[in-house]
Amino acid sequence: MSIDQIWQQFINDFQYVRWQEWVSTVTQIASVWYARKNNILVYPTGIIGVLLAAWVYFFVASPPLYADGVLNIYYFCMSVYGWYNWSKMSNDHQQVYRISWCNRFELIAGLSGFMLSWLVIYFMLVYITNSNTPILDSLVSASAVTAMWWMAKRKIENWIAWIVSNIVAIPLNFYKGFMLFTLMYILFLVMAYAGYTSWKKTTLSVK
Repeated sequence: MSIDQIWQQFINDFQYVRWQEWVSTVTQIASVWYARKNNILVYPTGIIGVLLAAWVYFFVASPPLYADGVLNIYYFCMSVYGWYNWSKMSNDHQQVYRISWCNRFELIAGLSGFMLSWLVIYFMLVYITNSNTPILDSLVSASAVTAMWWMAKRKIENWIAWIVSNIVAIPLNFYKGFMLFTLMYILFLVMAYAGYTSWKKTTLSVK
């Protein structure tokens, strides 16, 4: 496919963007922005965005992006869990979960969860659904599973997992014709890198 053909496909598909995609995109961008700022509003804004995205992936995509749809339901559950964690305060009114690097257990658990999720989601897509992008779909989902868990714990590595997920999600959404989501994931990639550098600086300043 030439550059001109890619651009033409982008323009054609962009004309048919649905309101659910618009609202989901705006709220998810706001969510990532708040995450970079270490602001708890990352979760309420994110919840709106992921529920609408799940609807689009399940009921608009053809064939449906099952893994991405289920992934957004997982996002919702982890957002509730993360919202609770980020709200917790110690007896001296300090945040229980502060920005930090993963310890050995958290790193191994996250990477193990990533590999297991990738395999499970991939085989589910191949044998249970009619997905025509099982490898990329499951890779996006698996890396995001780990990213959400690390984010709920305020671990810096969550941004690295998001970077991986976004890199894969960009061509996947373009291929499926979701032009607004494609642009969103390009922006997410930039913001994830900014979030990584910002959170890393926070730990250095504490030292």
